[in-house]
Amino acid sequence: MRILDPKFRQNKLNYIGQCVLSTLTIFIVLLVLDAIQEAAIIASLGASAFIAFGMPHAQAARPRYLLGGYAVGIFCGILCAYAAVWPPLAQLPVLQDSLPMVFGALAVGTSIFLMVLLNTEHPPAAGVALGLVLGHCDVMTMLVVAVGILGLTAAKTAMKPYLINLL
Repeated sequence: MRILDPKFRQNKLNYIGQCVLSTLTIFIVLLVLDAIQEAAIIASLGASAFIAFGMPHAQAARPRYLLGGYAVGIFCGILCAYAAVWPPLAQLPVLQDSLPMVFGALAVGTSIFLMVLLNTEHPPAAGVALGLVLGHCDVMTMLVVAVGILGLTAAKTAMKPYLINLL
């Protein structure tokens, strides 16, 4: 049984370089956007960085999927976050204590459905939908996520000719 990936010996520079590039990209996004306070939502960008730089030639790493998936995730998150605090629903005794859980789950399921329907599948974007319902759903949070994925996509696109799939 091998511990190291057999491709590592022949591609050491790519393995190290792509991980460093991913690290720097996320660092710049966090630094520029001062996004630490939105850690639960921003964590999805870490997963997207893995896809973008760990498997840059995969379908989920294409700009359509990165940007489209996040657009769907943000849309579903906003919709469900506002539904979870809609006064008529908040007054129903049966749902009162479980509204965030119900609409958090609905945000994930709806975002998966729409991503598949619209051919923009990017798994970490479903996490954004959930984070918007359970965390902060405000303009600044959505802007942080949108600018973050734009920056990540731009960095990955610029470096794509030099990147290999590490998986």
